[in-house]
Amino acid sequence: MPAKKARDVEKTYVRSAFVAKLRRFADALEAGEAFSISVAGERLRVPRDARFSIEHERGDGDEELEFQIKWKSQD
Repeated sequence: MPAKKARDVEKTYVRSAFVAKLRRFADALEAGEAFSISVAGERLRVPRDARFSIEHERGDGDEELEFQIKWKSQD
């Protein structure tokens, strides 16, 4: 299987869709299950042993809060 290409995308959602995705993710976390999501046309599977962090950035009059989920690729 060929290696996956590097990728850095950001997808904007309306509030209701964002809330629904967060709720599904929180339910999977609470149940100790993997989570699947499509982002900009690619289906991702977040394993249940992923690592989680929250990042805050500030600069040029903007603030950003990122909920980050990291895991090793299964290439």
